[in-house]
Amino acid sequence: MPIGRPAAVPAPRAAVSFLTVAEVAALMRVSKMTVYRLVHGGELAAVRVGRSFRVPERAVHEYLRDAYTDIA
Repeated sequence: MPIGRPAAVPAPRAAVSFLTVAEVAALMRVSKMTVYRLVHGGELAAVRVGRSFRVPERAVHEYLRDAYTDIA
């Protein structure tokens, strides 16, 4: 058993769930091209992994929340 300071334990991080462009398109009921336009236009956050994009699930929900229009 080592003597001295205990090893530092990193703080737990919240798990980030990523979606593919196809999954985002299905969730939003739009085409994949629409999702690509949103990503390239900076309206939807995404991470490039190789030649494809991954979109944080939270970013999709935030985009939909911000785009919501209340028709009264």
